[in-house]
Amino acid sequence: MQPTASPLHAAVAEDFAAVNQTIRAQLASRVPLVETIGRYIIESGGKRLRPLLVLLAARSLNYGGDKHITLATLIEFMHTSTLLHDDVVDESHRRRGKTTANDAWGNAPSVLVGDFLYSRSFLMMVEVGSMQIMRILSAATCTIAEGEVMQLTNIGNPDIDETAYFETIHGKTAMLFEAASHSGAVLAGANAEQAQALQHYGRYLGLAFQLIDDLLDYQGDAQAMGKNVGDDLAEGKPTLPLIYAMAQGSPEQARLIRQAIRKGGLDRLNEVMAIVRQTGALEYTRQRAEEMADKALAQLNDIPPSSYRDSMATLARLAVERDT
Repeated sequence: MQPTASPLHAAVAEDFAAVNQTIRAQLASRVPLVETIGRYIIESGGKRLRPLLVLLAARSLNYGGDKHITLATLIEFMHTSTLLHDDVVDESHRRRGKTTANDAWGNAPSVLVGDFLYSRSFLMMVEVGSMQIMRILSAATCTIAEGEVMQLTNIGNPDIDETAYFETIHGKTAMLFEAASHSGAVLAGANAEQAQALQHYGRYLGLAFQLIDDLLDYQGDAQAMGKNVGDDLAEGKPTLPLIYAMAQGSPEQARLIRQAIRKGGLDRLNEVMAIVRQTGALEYTRQRAEEMADKALAQLNDIPPSSYRDSMATLARLAVERDT
């Protein structure tokens, strides 16, 4: 199952098709299980936004070569490897409406195939042949790992504040968005201002996406999202809707949420969701997401007008308008 092309992909339709073809080719392995699990997770219906960012960033600065295809592919492999590892850590059973790889094949094969995809991404990095891009992506992998560890250590901790929350979501989500748009700019020979603009564009876009993900966990459609509403609470994750609700609610309401975070599970889900709604936590989370999207849009002022820039602007707006 390939991701459905959307109007966002129209400006780079041929490039996107080439990325899909390269993904299939790079999944080849002499070990059948590696290829089976790799194909299962990569072809499970994701939007492939991170490789799309590579393509749009490079083309927006008039890149005319073909290494952006390899770069976009390796970014998708990096992302997919983190998904495999995350699902093991989170003991997840569903992703994008399907059984997770760890649920289907077990934890050990999922972790090892994730390692394979990471390793293959670094081989492709060498093919791209840019030391600056290797520095960007190598640093990104460290930040992503730190973000995941921060999230893990924050589980069951109701004392996390908004600053710590944003630091965590920058690492675990926004960093790869940032690395995708930044590396695409560098590949195209961007000047310093353009490279920084596209780096920050990716960062703010990634933050907006994660904020909306965290909002939808308390008001989304489980079937459309491909996961259960309340999953974050069940895992004891103190996301922004809960952080804000604790700060704005009564002492009794804050105490209830704190207990729910510490315990995990869904015993108090209905009560927590009622408090989240009553305190305006969902509206606040959406407001912060819109702030991030606006910041992303502002970065595009340094990029020449084109259909590629238009697509990046549309992506920033859609980040906060989606319901899945």
